[in-house]
Amino acid sequence: MRYLLVIAALAAFPAAVSADPLPRFPAGAVWNQDISAAPLSPTSGSMIDWLQGQGGWGTGSTHFQIDFSMVVVHADASSPTVPVVGYPEGEYYSPDCDDPGFAFPVPAGGAIEGSSNYSCDNDGEDCHLLVVQGTQLFEAYRANVSSGQLQTQCGVRWDLTRVYPAEGRGEQCTSVDAAGFPVAPLLFNADEVYAAIQSQGDIGHAIRFILPNNRMREDVFVYPATHAGGPSSSSASSIPYGSRFRLKAGFDINGFSSNEGVRVMLRTLKKYGMVLADGGSVPLTAEVDTLTTHKWDEAAIDMDSHSLFGVQASDFEIIDPGPLIDLTYDCVRTPDTPPADPLFENGFD
Repeated sequence: MRYLLVIAALAAFPAAVSADPLPRFPAGAVWNQDISAAPLSPTSGSMIDWLQGQGGWGTGSTHFQIDFSMVVVHADASSPTVPVVGYPEGEYYSPDCDDPGFAFPVPAGGAIEGSSNYSCDNDGEDCHLLVVQGTQLFEAYRANVSSGQLQTQCGVRWDLTRVYPAEGRGEQCTSVDAAGFPVAPLLFNADEVYAAIQSQGDIGHAIRFILPNNRMREDVFVYPATHAGGPSSSSASSIPYGSRFRLKAGFDINGFSSNEGVRVMLRTLKKYGMVLADGGSVPLTAEVDTLTTHKWDEAAIDMDSHSLFGVQASDFEIIDPGPLIDLTYDCVRTPDTPPADPLFENGFD
């Protein structure tokens, strides 16, 4: 139902935006690593058993649901910008996020998550705003454009040419996702699923996933996470932020579904897995298809929010992430050393 509501809300988009690929980091980035042969965590079995015993995904043990509400907007060098202001006042995530005041592109025809424009109820909703401009990815959380300013609790810029170190944008630092991850490069959309169907392959990268806070282990995280949000489980078998799940090699893709789009996603989950990025109730997040060339309901793809129902937590295993890291909230930012970008030498930064 939410998918249909988002489609309706975005139907009024003007033609100023165009279909572009989702942003990607270089091949060496952690998100692009083939983990199909990676060693398992010594506690993989106990964690999976615990999660399955808690009811699995937040939407039910077999309801591996997809949320189609994110929008990734592409801006060119002529796109207007608005300055970032902290919101709510005094609650901006600093120094984790970039200092307020920087210029955030807002091209015509763009929109915030779940909205048809740049207005969003950032008092009560996540309101992610995701914009690609040149080699930079701009992301904001609890975003709303009002009176010529972008209100947000966190605004960040990612350098898409960079392979970030293990600590990402900074040790103990959050981002617009609680784990400290980028959002847009870990989504999937109809265009890349369609392309993977043609090659009988996969989408080529890990995907973002979500669990309820009471299924995540409090006060710790594992790489590639650099932070943990509001986890509330004290069980040693609960799941730390940053955990990377891999669909078991023996999972019968052909027996599960004859749908080619579903098979693409299952192959992806076997090869690249999914990484625990945030807290919530719907495990997977895709891009809505308003700004893509191909559509989710095309006969060749035919995917909706229920397409992966039947996939359970017990169908996964967890790869070895290294040691647990205690959450301190003492963010130390990784130095920003992006290469020169002409988009930002002309008044855009």
